[in-house]
Amino acid sequence: MAFLFKSKRKRLSGGAEELCLSPETAAIKEWFASRESLQLSLLQLGPTLGTGTFGRVRLATAVIDGNPKYVALKTLKKSEIIRLKQVEHIKDEKQILNSICHPFIVNFYTSFQDEKRLYMVMEYVIGGELFSQLRKARRFSNDASRFYAAEIVLALEFCHDRNIVYRDLKPENILIDKEGHVKITDFGFAKLVEDRTWTLCGTPEYLAPEIIQSKGHGKAVDWWALGVLIFEMCAGYPPFYDENPFGIYQKILDGTVDFPKHFDPNAKDLVRRLLTADRTKRYGCLKAGVEDIKTHKWFKGIDWEATIQRQLVPPFIPNCASENDTANFDKYPDSVERQRPPELSAADAALFESF
Repeated sequence: MAFLFKSKRKRLSGGAEELCLSPETAAIKEWFASRESLQLSLLQLGPTLGTGTFGRVRLATAVIDGNPKYVALKTLKKSEIIRLKQVEHIKDEKQILNSICHPFIVNFYTSFQDEKRLYMVMEYVIGGELFSQLRKARRFSNDASRFYAAEIVLALEFCHDRNIVYRDLKPENILIDKEGHVKITDFGFAKLVEDRTWTLCGTPEYLAPEIIQSKGHGKAVDWWALGVLIFEMCAGYPPFYDENPFGIYQKILDGTVDFPKHFDPNAKDLVRRLLTADRTKRYGCLKAGVEDIKTHKWFKGIDWEATIQRQLVPPFIPNCASENDTANFDKYPDSVERQRPPELSAADAALFESF
């Protein structure tokens, strides 16, 4: 989870529904949908996969027709959501994930709640974070960076066609599935936006200038973040970095990007066009929209139809000893609560009635 303040486009090709819902994924989704009521006791909780400001994600097991099926369970404390003023963000996350299906976006199964917590049940993506692989490799090859960027472009295009601005693209929010393809996760800052929105949110290194300057922002911020991501994959570090978030913001506003000598010239050209401070001149925001990105010379040779069909050969296949292997995730201590979450007032409890 990230910390807080911290033209006519080609639509998804036929068969995409089947690509994002494998028979097993569809069966799990159907099983949850068939339950009259959901409660935590239906799931066997496993190790923690990740932690955030007001919750954690754990591996969980659902026994379906006598067979164990593995899911990711996102657990969120209501009291912390309220304290951090994130109620609408959480509602948006659930609504958006429940309404979309794409080969390169994590599948959402269901949600439920009890008196003190919200629960979101999602696909378990066994290969771990792209961030972890990038740190192990130090930097990706030009070809590997292009592969991951191509799949991410299609996921962002899909979201933007539906007026969804993602707003938190970064390696930590990109998972690798068992076949080596990407799955974008954590839609906690995603929002349906017709024109502009004004909330300051995201991860400092990836914020577009218009977010920092409170000018109002829209889909263009995702293309800026794509430029940051491509740079980080190719270089091994982000283009704007400082120990202090405000130092990062200043560097973003200054707009100076120092490319390492090994950086591919075509990748450099695309990154520069994405990291354009004037969003009216930024790639992805011009008259041709995303086609400017997809036809850029860095992507020359990429078959976009084969990409959406998951037919490109991934640069990395995760090692998985079993379906519930968590070796590709960092190890986290078990949750030990020093204090139980406080009881909610009737007014606060009512905030989550529609969840």
